[in-house]
Amino acid sequence: MIRILIFLVVVFALGLGFAWLADRPGDMVITFNGYQYQVSLMVAAVAVVAVVAAVMILWWLVKSLWNSPYTISRYFRVRRRDRGYQALSTGMIAAGAGDGVLARKKTKEAAKLIRSDQEPLIHLLEAQASLLEGDHEGAREKFESMLDDPEMRLLGLRGLYLEAERLGDRNAARHYAGRAAVMAPQLAWAAESTLEELTQRGDWDGALKLVEAQKSTRQIERDAANRRRAVLLTAKAHALIDSDPNGAKAAAVEANRLRPDFAPAAVIAAKALFRQKDVRKGSKILETAWKAEPHPEIAELYTHARPGDAVLDRLNRAKKLQELKKNHAESSLTVARAALDAQDYKTARREAEAAIRMDRREGAYLLLADIEEAETGDQGKVRQLLSKAVRAPRDPAWVTDGVISEHWAPVSPVTGKLDAFEWRAPMERLGHLIDSHDDTTEIAAAAIAAPVARESAPETIDHATISSDEPAGQAVAGDSDHVTPVTAAAFAAVPTNAEAVEPAEELARLPDDPGVDPDDEAEKSQRRFRLF
Repeated sequence: MIRILIFLVVVFALGLGFAWLADRPGDMVITFNGYQYQVSLMVAAVAVVAVVAAVMILWWLVKSLWNSPYTISRYFRVRRRDRGYQALSTGMIAAGAGDGVLARKKTKEAAKLIRSDQEPLIHLLEAQASLLEGDHEGAREKFESMLDDPEMRLLGLRGLYLEAERLGDRNAARHYAGRAAVMAPQLAWAAESTLEELTQRGDWDGALKLVEAQKSTRQIERDAANRRRAVLLTAKAHALIDSDPNGAKAAAVEANRLRPDFAPAAVIAAKALFRQKDVRKGSKILETAWKAEPHPEIAELYTHARPGDAVLDRLNRAKKLQELKKNHAESSLTVARAALDAQDYKTARREAEAAIRMDRREGAYLLLADIEEAETGDQGKVRQLLSKAVRAPRDPAWVTDGVISEHWAPVSPVTGKLDAFEWRAPMERLGHLIDSHDDTTEIAAAAIAAPVARESAPETIDHATISSDEPAGQAVAGDSDHVTPVTAAAFAAVPTNAEAVEPAEELARLPDDPGVDPDDEAEKSQRRFRLF
């Protein structure tokens, strides 16, 4: 477009010049070799332009003839190169489609038409064809030869990395990934593999540098980079908590700043601060994390922040946590545990039952069994609560790749993935929690349906009698512990092959429960029941 515009401008200028000469007539006289030539000014101008044009055309012809051998050879060379690139393109498509025969054919054709040192993709096509033919040794040789070429080095490392992964050689794979990560940290496959190696080796500083490089190259988003940094700093703080308290404190506090809702970071930061007698700041960190998501480790560390506190002081701190996160099962369980330690059984029972209403799970029933054992020693009710705990959903734990851990870890012990552990309930047990009131919904309605006279003070159940002057918490523990009188219809519904059971002498003593010796009852120590 610019050339056309320039051409038009030149033609327009020449036209103006000739028009100007035509309006101003004159003669031109040339004397040469004794002769005198006289022509008009317009004829002279036309002659000059014609001579210039003739010289230019003659120069173009001479130049074209002089460069004709090179022009002809370049034409054939370009034509040959185009055919080679067409073969290379077809071969790459065939390799991607899994056609090894066509890929090998086009590889040979492209190698004849294009020099391999001019087009490195020929080496890649050869390696891909070898892989499709099952010649993995030949493919590895091709990838190794690429390491000498700066343009193909990353491609060769990628190929060797995939081959090492295929053979299951994790050390070799991480070696190639590490070399690639040094050259180009923006490569996701190299950075991730190197990050796994550094974390499994415990090189937290090197992992932090790699994450920072990923962030600078925008390989990962800012939020994801901050999350990874928080996990790595938390792991570093765990590693330094005993050997370098100051370094552990700095790493933990930074991790908590990046992710205030991350419970492991808050716990290790508060622990480091508590060791340096900074209870106020450590408690503030735990309170912030508790507001975001209550966690039993936070509650345990918060209530025992001052080792010299009495049990009532720990109960008050537990109640303070409950105020920060009301109507949450973990808050009620925290108060219940502290109240049990303080022997405030009424508060402990109330909070444990409230936790069960909000989140029915194994730990709440076990805690309630501990309270029952400590307060009344009623072995029958304790066993009933333990049976409910067996069938209840499990408590949340750190879970990843089928592994359940009591404590958080930065990497998965199975895959080595960073930040793999999640705080959630493990896989549910088979079966569901069955309560006493659920047992009497259908079966009892059909087989044991009988009106219960609640007007009378005593109530006769089989051979055992419950007096109305007994404490309500022992005699009738809610609807779930209420026993319906047995009628004749109930006996009719009993299977013929059922195992006979002797009648109980009293409600508080089960057939397989020998009870507690009265002489040993005063010396009996409190016991905590746990499932395992």
